[in-house]
Amino acid sequence: MSTATFRQNVTFPTDDGHGYGYLALPESGHGPGVIVIQEWWGLTDQIAGVVDRLAAAGFVALAPDLYGGRVTHNAADARKWMAELPLERGVARLSSAVDYLLASDAVTGDALGAVGYCMGGGFVVALAAAVGAKIAAAVSYYGVYAGDNPDFTGLRAAVQGHFGEYDTSVSPDAARQLATQLREQADNTMELHFYPAGHAFANEENRSGNYDPAHADLAWRRSIGFLRTALG
Repeated sequence: MSTATFRQNVTFPTDDGHGYGYLALPESGHGPGVIVIQEWWGLTDQIAGVVDRLAAAGFVALAPDLYGGRVTHNAADARKWMAELPLERGVARLSSAVDYLLASDAVTGDALGAVGYCMGGGFVVALAAAVGAKIAAAVSYYGVYAGDNPDFTGLRAAVQGHFGEYDTSVSPDAARQLATQLREQADNTMELHFYPAGHAFANEENRSGNYDPAHADLAWRRSIGFLRTALG
């Protein structure tokens, strides 16, 4: 188990009790809202850093804690915890976070953005399909929908994806298959970007050994532009 900083500063109601998360506001105190969805490691300092960077870019950003405070640097633990979180339960918790953020006086507009990494990159499209027009823009970093027989018919968001050409966990073919499913089920044209990089190339903690600063920066700039265009 990691000794990383315990990253929770807000509580919100969920169907099964209370959810927790890490929230950051822009300097202005208000702006478009963005949900940030964690990798399988938990709500780490790195994910909290994504929230802080979004706030610095003018967004009200919230990372819901899907593991209830548990954080690990051990892949076996992460794999186990992810397996213990069914997609439907995770989407339900994230949907509660969407409602909480939309109700915030700090959030402008009537729809949010969502950004997910790895495990969260799969959740982000499932979440957008589940909540419909509440999500206007969904950004997936090297993640695909992990469930069987996905139903994307409720998707209303613009979708952008960032994938590594050398990723052995989430292959370029898997990314293209996701794009095909979105097009067939929701008439949605996913904006796909591929980089000469491996899995988790945008994670500066570099657990996989694949961190690529140049391509991570390019993906980030594309993500910020995409969110600003969709959310105003």
